[in-house]
Amino acid sequence: ADGGTLYSRAGAFNTNATGQLVTVDGANVIPAITVPTDAVEVIVNKTGQVFARLQGQTNLQLLGQLQIANFANEAGLAPLGDNLFQETAASGPANVGVPGDPAFATIQQGYLESSNVDPVKEITELISAQRAYEMNSKVIQAADDMASVVSKNIR
Repeated sequence: ADGGTLYSRAGAFNTNATGQLVTVDGANVIPAITVPTDAVEVIVNKTGQVFARLQGQTNLQLLGQLQIANFANEAGLAPLGDNLFQETAASGPANVGVPGDPAFATIQQGYLESSNVDPVKEITELISAQRAYEMNSKVIQAADDMASVVSKNIR
């Protein structure tokens, strides 16, 4: 809204009323790509080139080129919510490039990034942590009971 540049890992894009490529929340994608109203198919290749097949034509029309930004320290980006991040001094400046170039990933149309968490492993670790907590709690309770018995016998 303030005209600044934000970064996102979300790959689900839509078009707005004027045909501009936007995020799910309506923010414009940079660089600006406009899909013609008579487009019957939109194709994005691995290198981020966006093509449209127009009604009544067999040849694809190049609409624009998506870019990818890498950061020296991705953990330093400031999370703003809604899958948006802002560049900070801790993250370093954005290294923007074309998908598929060395040190840059490729783009897959029709795919969204999945979770990087293995649910089975995380549930197993949660159960282990709960059991460790229960055992520690019982040890503390046993020590408290022993101290109680000792203090009653001293009186």
